[in-house]
Amino acid sequence: MLRPRILIADDHPLLLKGLEEFLKDLKYPIIGTYTDGLSAYNAIIKNKPDIAILDIEMPNLTGVDIAKKCKRHQIETKIILITLHKEKKFFEQAIKYNIHGYLLKEFALNEIEDCITSVCKGEPYFSSKIYKRFSHTSEPNSEIEKLTPSEIKILKRIAEEMTSTEIADLLNISVRTVEKHRANIIRKLTLEQKPNALLIWSQKNKQLFL
Repeated sequence: MLRPRILIADDHPLLLKGLEEFLKDLKYPIIGTYTDGLSAYNAIIKNKPDIAILDIEMPNLTGVDIAKKCKRHQIETKIILITLHKEKKFFEQAIKYNIHGYLLKEFALNEIEDCITSVCKGEPYFSSKIYKRFSHTSEPNSEIEKLTPSEIKILKRIAEEMTSTEIADLLNISVRTVEKHRANIIRKLTLEQKPNALLIWSQKNKQLFL
């Protein structure tokens, strides 16, 4: 399998250099490194890397700003954010803008390879420390037992990134019924009412129900 082409942006030169050298040692092709968000975004548009590893806070454009623009313009580059911040608002922004990976800088070198591997498979990857803190899914085994067989069936399709309409067509039920199941699953798993929260949970915990 070909290694993904990676772009890195961080306004801390030592962290930028360290991450670049670490990934090069692992034989990942680095197509560019940048210290500000605008340069990074322009390079994403021009070079179309498979993955962009971005610091959340940078001059000109933040990592979240870049993720918003990529989503708006349907740019296929997958975004991984790295940050020192553990505030809930950043976690929520990551979910809202379909960010594929979210790493705390203190664990970045330990988790980055697993993160890249997961993202390349189409599976979101969030630092376990930050995910457990805000997703309320520290005991998924006990939570999954609350779901009915019909809800498990819906959950399997959600993990496959199927839309409510696609699930309804496949299972020969109404979209309204699918949405009702979604709402019940979110409630039983005690997930927050945020876009993609259920998708992220289902993909991180699909070994429990597949």
